[in-house]
Amino acid sequence: MKKIVIICLAAALTGCGIYKPYTRPEVTTAGLYGTAESADTATIGNVRWQEMFTDPQLQTLILLGLENNTDLQSAHWRVKEAEATLKSARLAYLPSFNFAPQGSISSFDNRNTAKTYTLPLAASWEIDIFNGLTNAKRKSRALYAQSKEYEQAVQTQLIAGVANLYYTLLMLDSQYEVSLQTAAKWRESVRTMKALKEAGMTTEAGVAQYEANYLSIEASLHDLEYQIRQVENSLCTLLGEAPHTIVRGRLEGQQLPDDLTVGVPLQMLTNRPDVRAAEYSLMQAYYSTASARSGLYPKITLSGTLGWTNNSGAGIVNPGKLLLNAAASLVQPIFNAGANRARVKIAKAQQEEAKLSFQQTLLNAGAEVNDALTQTQSARAKTELRRSQIAALERAVESTELLMRHGSSTYLEVLTAQQSLLSAQLSQIADRFDEIQGVINLYQALGGGRDLEEEANQPTR
Repeated sequence: MKKIVIICLAAALTGCGIYKPYTRPEVTTAGLYGTAESADTATIGNVRWQEMFTDPQLQTLILLGLENNTDLQSAHWRVKEAEATLKSARLAYLPSFNFAPQGSISSFDNRNTAKTYTLPLAASWEIDIFNGLTNAKRKSRALYAQSKEYEQAVQTQLIAGVANLYYTLLMLDSQYEVSLQTAAKWRESVRTMKALKEAGMTTEAGVAQYEANYLSIEASLHDLEYQIRQVENSLCTLLGEAPHTIVRGRLEGQQLPDDLTVGVPLQMLTNRPDVRAAEYSLMQAYYSTASARSGLYPKITLSGTLGWTNNSGAGIVNPGKLLLNAAASLVQPIFNAGANRARVKIAKAQQEEAKLSFQQTLLNAGAEVNDALTQTQSARAKTELRRSQIAALERAVESTELLMRHGSSTYLEVLTAQQSLLSAQLSQIADRFDEIQGVINLYQALGGGRDLEEEANQPTR
């Protein structure tokens, strides 16, 4: 026993690395948002999704998605699996007990039959001197935390995905309405051109050109109907439902926050579920390395048996006597030490890979914030310009139509003005959608949509 203690003390002096808990590596967050850098700690990522998306129909759809989406349900079961793994790692500290009764009947040369039995209760307990069990428990805790963050990331992505598809439908509805109104106007223009032709004020070429453009608009309506159906089907799939018509509002009047506060980049480490999941993955790799190092040192196991038997030589006869034994064992790797050292190298390399992945995830998150903010700001900057453009084109259409009726303008000028007006109207709708989509993407990029009530229940590092 004295030799065992000496070996353990010597190993402990050289194995300090297996005891240190995980600490976050140095990460640089300065300039992570690029030109969007801010000193304000407020961020729209901390706004509850019910306050972010106030459209009643959209809120109903999001609630359906949170209840029925299969990806989110799978993430929930992954959390349950990790929770069971953590519980198993915690129970590894306790001794294991096994009850293995045995019995036999024997007879030799037709003599008296000998009946023997043993009713042992065996116990085994590994003493965690070199943190093998502790590192396994810490790794399991990190796995559990990572699974929780994965669930949060799926929820965030689901909320943003439902919102994006919903507003896509509103955009297509608006474009369909504008195209339908334009088609009605052009249908009337075709009648006008035919009347002018009968009056000798225009040619068959002008009538044919107007009719062709009108038919083109009618065809585009069918394209929009097809796109609407596709988006509805995609949204239904996301909600875990069979395809059906989505009840929705209108693009006009949709309200999203005007103040796009992004906070400080350091908040990425606590707000973004995917960033936190990447760090928990790094934490698992760290404890895997520590666990591999633990394999280089001895394992001490205490074992014993307590029971009842009548099979212990001539000293014990029926009825049986009490059976008791205890032992301690130390296992020090010798011939497989090279393989264990190789496992340490592999685990260390995987830890470095996880560290790089964590750093890259953080960089990608910063780029997403900058992209989303730029998208929103660009769309908002075009709002007034697009409004002025449409007003100018409406005047141009009115003027060219009037001039053509008086014979001082050609039908081509009128067609050009009408086509430009339709294009500008559709672009205005697309700009509004870009603005909304930018806000949604920014909300997601800042970690919005997560379950804020879960923040206080995160596992400790």
